[in-house]
Amino acid sequence: MEVDRAQVLAYRIAAQGLDHASGSARVGQLAVLDLGVQDSSAGSVKLALAARLPDLPPDDLAAGDDVDDGLSLAWTHRGAPHLHRTADLPSMAAANWPRNDADAAARLGWQRARLAEAGVAGRDAFDESAAAVHDVVAEQMLDGNGGYTAMTKGAVSTAVTAKVSPGLSPYCRPCGCHHISEQLLRLTALPGGVRLAPVPAPLLLAPLPDWPWPPAEPAGTDTLISTYLRLLGPATPADAAGFLGTSRGELTASWPEGVVEVRVDGRKTWLPVDSADALRDAEPSRVVRLLPPSDPLLQGRDRDLLVPDRAHQKALWRALQSPGALLVNGEITGTWRAKLAGKRRLDLEVRPFSSLAPADRAKIDEQAQRVAAVRGVAEAGVRYGHA
Repeated sequence: MEVDRAQVLAYRIAAQGLDHASGSARVGQLAVLDLGVQDSSAGSVKLALAARLPDLPPDDLAAGDDVDDGLSLAWTHRGAPHLHRTADLPSMAAANWPRNDADAAARLGWQRARLAEAGVAGRDAFDESAAAVHDVVAEQMLDGNGGYTAMTKGAVSTAVTAKVSPGLSPYCRPCGCHHISEQLLRLTALPGGVRLAPVPAPLLLAPLPDWPWPPAEPAGTDTLISTYLRLLGPATPADAAGFLGTSRGELTASWPEGVVEVRVDGRKTWLPVDSADALRDAEPSRVVRLLPPSDPLLQGRDRDLLVPDRAHQKALWRALQSPGALLVNGEITGTWRAKLAGKRRLDLEVRPFSSLAPADRAKIDEQAQRVAAVRGVAEAGVRYGHA
């Protein structure tokens, strides 16, 4: 099969429900939750979900702490916070558990050097840290009567550091003390039975009820890769490895069956066989959406395909405080930011990469009102700047 980038973008928009064709009216039914929705800033998860719902945001998306019943935030892919169906968390933890020492080291990124200096094997570090988290849950979070006490990340880090071997708690110059590495704590929190509490601030960790222990051996990684390919494909093994935070070599060992090769403008990629017809039949979408930073559509590692212009990439993906993305008629055509003006108004600044048709500006105004509704604000205003 051979397709071009326009066909791929049309497919991804439909696969992720941005065209509202599926008619899903409940948050828990949205396809993007099969992979998880990254939480990058206050309200970003709710905006990503609302962009995929056909009607105005329901009450469970408007300004409250909880997003929806049956959903939980947890550190999963790459140690980043993602919203998942709570029932999916055990399988998500197993699918992201490293298969060997090399896989574990790859997932730790630059912090792998600290393990090497301490002479600690990668899987041993994961096992020890997850066990320490599990002990903290049992000793300091659960009260024995079905209740629990949430703890700040700093308190959990301190408690876990006291339980792990010195090699896992190197001296941190900025903090002026020894503590377990941030990435190792994030990657082992969920396997140890900890989620993120659904409150805006401060960051609190809370236990998951009836959490299976000990953590399972890696299982379902191939299914997780297939889900990535279904929602963000066709893609390469390197793309999938980048999303999961491991190396291509380690991911290849878990490469799923039932995928078909697809040439995208001559580039060799893969897609689940049962998604091939949807790719072949995908038609350009005429939708307009205001997508938050780290929206699922922006999570593909093939950024040159999504936004070919390098200057536009720099405007969209920043090291700190990235803006949202303006999706118009199947293309990312600009950025946007919002700030409150008093208690009842949200002001959006939209910076298009090129001129916009009057009809598209009208749709942007409608989407701005939806953003305001999700933020719990009565009205929104839009002004346009230069990218």
